[in-house]
Amino acid sequence: MEQLLSDNNLMSLKFSVLMSVYKNDNPEYFKTAIESVINQTVKPTEIVLVRDGMVADNLQETINEIINEYGGLINYIPLEQNGGLGNALKIGVEKAKYNLIARMDSDDYSLPNRFELQLKAFIENVNVDVVGGQIEEFDGDINDVVGRRNVPLTHLEIVKYMKMRSPFNHPTVMFKKSAVENCGNYIEMHYVEDYYLWCRMFLSGAKFMNLKETLVKMRVNKETYMRRGGRNYFKSQKTLDKFKKEHKIIGFFTYIKNICVRYVQCVLMPNKVRAWAYSKILNRKVSG
Repeated sequence: MEQLLSDNNLMSLKFSVLMSVYKNDNPEYFKTAIESVINQTVKPTEIVLVRDGMVADNLQETINEIINEYGGLINYIPLEQNGGLGNALKIGVEKAKYNLIARMDSDDYSLPNRFELQLKAFIENVNVDVVGGQIEEFDGDINDVVGRRNVPLTHLEIVKYMKMRSPFNHPTVMFKKSAVENCGNYIEMHYVEDYYLWCRMFLSGAKFMNLKETLVKMRVNKETYMRRGGRNYFKSQKTLDKFKKEHKIIGFFTYIKNICVRYVQCVLMPNKVRAWAYSKILNRKVSG
């Protein structure tokens, strides 16, 4: 990989895009997401598309149309049973042909220069294993920006931020397959499989960075904030915080603080209040 990245010719770099699609996905949003990763200033070499279980006829028709239209670009992996996002991404990483893999969600929109910026970052920082970026949240119209999630830029800032919150916007990341597999790949954990992965990658010695630019526009609605709450989500967060404490990513007092904050946020806080908190407080600009 280091030899490839020293080439400086972006067009010569081969990389995969990893997407998972499942029964609840909107066919129109999915098609928009696919087109946004194809219509890039630097185009992907393959798109690994994992179908996580059976889907409705209209969504399957859209999948078939995309495969027919883009031919050999699509590496299609249809799973008969839904096993969760973590499991689907694990399989997708295993099946990807190239060491650089970009994540993309099935209802978001990648800005046209996203991959160009990330590939340049890998060329200039050959020891880095994950490159993410900022996101803007939109509701309905892609230009109707309702929020922004800012994450820190440098490795040290990212590791510090990791103690409390996930330090990457998952739909923006591009990573080295070898570094992800070195720490056990994705592992299913309800809504926090990415955060769990970053923690394990840190423990394995991986290096991180985020770009200051917005790379992805993320679709949100009231259901987005419902997914960020509830007892199941709290249990996953608690399990992850326990893992962080046991592996000395955080200390005992940070662990207790995190558990208390997450219980209020996930269990006690109404959806409307949670939506306000995410847009007004949690999405505030961080240092870096």
